[in-house]
Amino acid sequence: MNPNIKVNFTAEVSSNHNQDINRCIEFIEKAAYSGCNSVKFQLFKIEELFSKEILLNSKKHRDRKNWELPIEFIPKLSEHCHNLGMNFSCTPFYIDAVKQLEPFVDFYKIASYELLWKELFIECVKTGKPLVFSTGMSNIDEIKTVLKNIIGYKTKDITILKCTSAYPTPPNEANLAAINTLKDELIEFNDFFNLNFGYSDHTVSKNVINRAVNHYNCDFIEFHLDIDGKGAEYDSGHCWLPDEIKEVIENIKNDFIADGNGVFGPTKSELPDRLWRADPMDGLRPFNKIRKNYE
Repeated sequence: MNPNIKVNFTAEVSSNHNQDINRCIEFIEKAAYSGCNSVKFQLFKIEELFSKEILLNSKKHRDRKNWELPIEFIPKLSEHCHNLGMNFSCTPFYIDAVKQLEPFVDFYKIASYELLWKELFIECVKTGKPLVFSTGMSNIDEIKTVLKNIIGYKTKDITILKCTSAYPTPPNEANLAAINTLKDELIEFNDFFNLNFGYSDHTVSKNVINRAVNHYNCDFIEFHLDIDGKGAEYDSGHCWLPDEIKEVIENIKNDFIADGNGVFGPTKSELPDRLWRADPMDGLRPFNKIRKNYE
């Protein structure tokens, strides 16, 4: 992650790309326009995502074949992200995808639905690349098991995202207070990992994202993006449009401007007035040494 950015905003394209490379490129450019630091896609094959029984009996799930990201897009998407100064990431949904993505991704992201899949986690952390994973539907013991399973591998940079796997998520079910619970419960793993905590949004609520950053100190925010309301998942109601999220990101980054560098002392804009303070000799303004020559 970029150490100069206080919050990493990651645009999740999901399946809104509609298998169109030009649309994928536009997603990356809109993410940059919105102020994002990273763009994330998903790499899955429905035959390696759902069981044979589900695909046999469910046309809805078979139709997700049209949602797959063509693997030949990956090198170009990675290059375009990097050319715009952003990180590129992709979620692997099958084991071979980890190696296929390794030359191109800056970090891996594992989705909530794959949280119990030990082998997938291990394949990712064997690469040494940073790992981000979501925690939707899980309990604390399951999260601890994930971390125990990956101790001793190359990856030490782990970001854990509080997530509610409902699409969309009612704001009152975001349960942001559980971020502090995660930090407290997982403190034992600080000896093994550089743990960071963030939030994966499905609420499309600026108030929820602001709360996650400003109150719970999340340094990683993931959100689902669509560029025009015509993406395959937009109608589900959990995706932001570029101008909507741009306003949120700009406001949050502007909040951080006010933090300054923490060094106590006069700022650049204050310096001209320092000699206009009351002179300690007589209590009158300005300092005695500039009174006689004042014009």
